[in-house]
Amino acid sequence: MQTPEQLRDRFRDPRLHFDRDRGGLVKFHAQTSHGEIKLFLQGAHVTHWQPSGQKPVLFMSERSWYEPGKPLRGGVPICFPWFGAFESDPSLPMHGVARLKEWTLQHAAIEPDGIIEVELQTTIEPFEVTYFVRASDELQLRLKVRNASVTPHEYEMALHTYLSVADVRQVLITGLGRRRYVDKTRGGAVFTQERGPVSIESETDRVYLDTIQSVVVHDPIWKRRLIVDKDGSRSTVLWNPWVEKSKRMPDFGDEEWPGMLCIETANVLDNRVRIEPGQTLAHEAVIRLETD
Repeated sequence: MQTPEQLRDRFRDPRLHFDRDRGGLVKFHAQTSHGEIKLFLQGAHVTHWQPSGQKPVLFMSERSWYEPGKPLRGGVPICFPWFGAFESDPSLPMHGVARLKEWTLQHAAIEPDGIIEVELQTTIEPFEVTYFVRASDELQLRLKVRNASVTPHEYEMALHTYLSVADVRQVLITGLGRRRYVDKTRGGAVFTQERGPVSIESETDRVYLDTIQSVVVHDPIWKRRLIVDKDGSRSTVLWNPWVEKSKRMPDFGDEEWPGMLCIETANVLDNRVRIEPGQTLAHEAVIRLETD
């Protein structure tokens, strides 16, 4: 495990901050004229991104656990190498082990133009996984997966992005019209989204299949649009726990649900990924903000 002292000694840039947060978790923090970012080595978990002069773009629960081996609630968890419960053994961690592991920080720097760059790595056999984070006036997240074995394998992945919104009941989501989706709140039944924007009016847990389009969250109260562009992703997950599920989640505040919406860049269910021996595949999300 890398310590803050080791990281400070290695990177030797006073603009790059390494310390221990709650629970002793190692955190990276940097700020430039573009904005501010925070991430934890556990799970390679980005918990905060705030462009200069704007409200935070990522939601983080005040009730989140900050404990070794427990997932953080909010930000951008990495779900890998499976999504949801593991089919053949539900006792294994939900959403895979990537978000629970301590990743190795390989690179951290502030470029001359003020862009913050971070690279982290881990191994989850048979996969070698590298995560690139670039923070400026947009947030670029790129997950590279290499099959280090001699046989083909399959995996699921999601960049489980929690976006911060003024009131989820007022937002509209575009980019998902006329797409098939699996509705987990209705027993996994499959529906086709109507044309036009999507609104959130109850607990929502949908996997939109065969989607490569960008998704836009229109927030009229904060007068901004959050755009999630993606590459190497054929699923989009839309999630908000609403009232009752929020009360059942011990690491999520009962009244926090109006302030968040998950738009997840994913490859899950029918869009799970097959990777050949020695092959490397990449999955990317780019989050941008536009204001009125």
